[in-house]
Amino acid sequence: MPIISKITQGKKNPERYNIFFEDKYAFSVDEAVLVRHQLTKGKELDQWTIEEINFEDEVRKAYNKALFYLGFRMRSEGEVRQKLKEKEYGDAVIDEAIKKLYTHNFLDDQQFSEALMRTQINSGKKGPRAIQQDMQKRGIDKQMQKDVLDSYSEEEQLEIAKGLAEKIAIKEKMKTPSQIHQKISDTLLRKGYNYSLIKLAIEELDLEKDDDQWLEIVTEQGDKLWRKHSSKLTGYDLKSKVKQGLYQKGFPGEVINEYLDKKELEDD
Repeated sequence: MPIISKITQGKKNPERYNIFFEDKYAFSVDEAVLVRHQLTKGKELDQWTIEEINFEDEVRKAYNKALFYLGFRMRSEGEVRQKLKEKEYGDAVIDEAIKKLYTHNFLDDQQFSEALMRTQINSGKKGPRAIQQDMQKRGIDKQMQKDVLDSYSEEEQLEIAKGLAEKIAIKEKMKTPSQIHQKISDTLLRKGYNYSLIKLAIEELDLEKDDDQWLEIVTEQGDKLWRKHSSKLTGYDLKSKVKQGLYQKGFPGEVINEYLDKKELEDD
């Protein structure tokens, strides 16, 4: 069996130690592993012990790599596992490193999921579907996803969705009610809210326009369509194309006709 002939401290990392057999480099270990196995000059090691030491040292390196990764922000177990796989640690080493992280309370998927959900709600104004997708992407257990998301009440979802809907309605005030409705629906769906809740959020909005507002809106959007098609079309064809475009945008027939009559007078 090989005998340790020399132990030297690492130059780049003083917490690492180089082990030599017959004055030839054999392997290096972390200081904690050195102490745990009482590695000293003259100690005899069998092959099984050497393999155990090397495995434990790999676990220690993976653990330290994970701690560095966790130092930037909270992570899920799935994220840490993925990072260690990218660093080419074996599954058995990763399993042991993960156990140590849980033992020392550096990993807690329940706490992580709750914090993730609150951040997504407060900063991203996201609904449960989007949050669940994010949890899934980070490797959170499906049952845990459900348990955490159960605390996101429909009342809270509706309140946030209504706030988003109101902001969109104000921002898109120069659009027709149907355009605003579609914009709100598309945005809230992307944010992860379901159809029934989106419907409730929109129902409480007053999207109706008075005559002056309709005139202002149709003039802005109608003129854009007019400019777009006037280079290729004239007369009846131009009016028909613009009329079709305004119908598609949700303008009432009488508003469209009033706009087109006005344009006809301008052309005359």
